[in-house]
Amino acid sequence: MINYDSGLNIFSSTLINDRKYLADFATRAQGDARQIARILEFIKTSNIPYQKIVTLGQIHSTNIAFFDSKLQMNIEHLDDTDGVITKMSNVILTVITADCAPIIFVDKKSGIIGISHQGWRGSLKKLAVKMVELMLKHGAEKASIKVAIGPSIGSCCYSIDDDRYYSFLEEFDGYSAKIFHMHAGVRYLNLMLLNYLLLVNAGLKKENIDFFPFCTRCDKKRFFSFRRDKKSEYGEMFSFVTKLS
Repeated sequence: MINYDSGLNIFSSTLINDRKYLADFATRAQGDARQIARILEFIKTSNIPYQKIVTLGQIHSTNIAFFDSKLQMNIEHLDDTDGVITKMSNVILTVITADCAPIIFVDKKSGIIGISHQGWRGSLKKLAVKMVELMLKHGAEKASIKVAIGPSIGSCCYSIDDDRYYSFLEEFDGYSAKIFHMHAGVRYLNLMLLNYLLLVNAGLKKENIDFFPFCTRCDKKRFFSFRRDKKSEYGEMFSFVTKLS
């Protein structure tokens, strides 16, 4: 279940958060997360203990890092990366989004956590599935992986052109009746549902996947949106996950 903390202005999943694991999806109330100071300010005011914060140089790829750095740095940036997993405690993994889907992964049995950034390119290339595969490679189990898909643009607003439609249709023909719909002659894609279906098809339990009923473009009060706010005006929200020692 997705909960909203009106005091902190953040969303979280009851599948993920407990005394050992902490993960949140921020809103525009925290400011533009492209400025790392916004993330640091939230972590400080929320009294979240950490040794490192990991940020990603997101390029809409399927590049995933396994983070086990022992460098004496409070903040580490991973270039050309859209997903990261770790077994380390007190490491805060982050992504930033403004319509793309942030996805948080936790396997409490093996202690592996992860986070990834899925736009249309990452979704087309099945980044979420590749995240699961890398977690399995490092000792996770499908039955115990829990996932929360964060706020992204909804099928109500994510219109796509013919070229993008045929790219998705070629890759996901079996899902086409579920992930596409037409309205007033315009075709729309359900990015969140696509990633959910990909994870279920990869073998994750349906009851272990949370996802948002919100649309970032529709909800201007709580979310930034690249499509709504345009290039010169938009900001980005941050999402994070950490395992406490």
